[in-house]
Amino acid sequence: MGSSTMLHLPSGPTGVIAKLHPTVMFNICDSYIRRNDQQERVIGTLLGAVSTDGIVEIRNSYAVPHNESSDQVAVDIDYHRSMFELHQRVNPKEVIIGWYSTSSGVSGSDALIQDFYAREVTNPVHLTIDTMFSDETTSIKAYVSTSLTLGERQLAAQFHEIQLDLRLLEAERIGFDLLKKTMVEKLPSDLEGLEQSIGRLQNMIEVVFRYTDDVVVVSFLTIQLEDICLKQSPWCQR
Repeated sequence: MGSSTMLHLPSGPTGVIAKLHPTVMFNICDSYIRRNDQQERVIGTLLGAVSTDGIVEIRNSYAVPHNESSDQVAVDIDYHRSMFELHQRVNPKEVIIGWYSTSSGVSGSDALIQDFYAREVTNPVHLTIDTMFSDETTSIKAYVSTSLTLGERQLAAQFHEIQLDLRLLEAERIGFDLLKKTMVEKLPSDLEGLEQSIGRLQNMIEVVFRYTDDVVVVSFLTIQLEDICLKQSPWCQR
């Protein structure tokens, strides 16, 4: 028989476990709110550590500017590396462990971004967060990828969902529940924020004016009653 080319399929589900710190989730949601109007989603770098038993701890993150279309994606590599250098100065123990995206799952261009981060770290973790938080159990997912190859040629990256451990303290749980209930598409502009602040200040001034008027009226009535009492009743003069 002649030689044949073998199609190598990836193995079954991985045993990798990822632990997500709640501050990372809040940072990602904040970067999504602050995104440009033309952006549908935000991507960024995940920082953390990998323990000796293979557990990945996701401790920090930062957003990375990017542009993408249906068939291509461009990541600002210089910005990514500059931010990583700054983080290394503050906490040199945190290393690149993968990347995140604000989407409900894996999209077509994710394989290209995964390939970039695979050059930064071995077996990068891909974290997805659905910012609508319609279902707490499915809104946050983590993946790793394996290569689908034909002979020596890599065809694509196949994503496998991994176990994600999100542990919240009671105060963090309250904040997470509030985050799910408070839906904000984007932050107000500087002019809108100034207008809202002036409106709140005006309401506060009106409350103070009403309180001051009430105090003046009460004081005036008290003085009038005292004058009447002094003029008509000798007992008041004592």
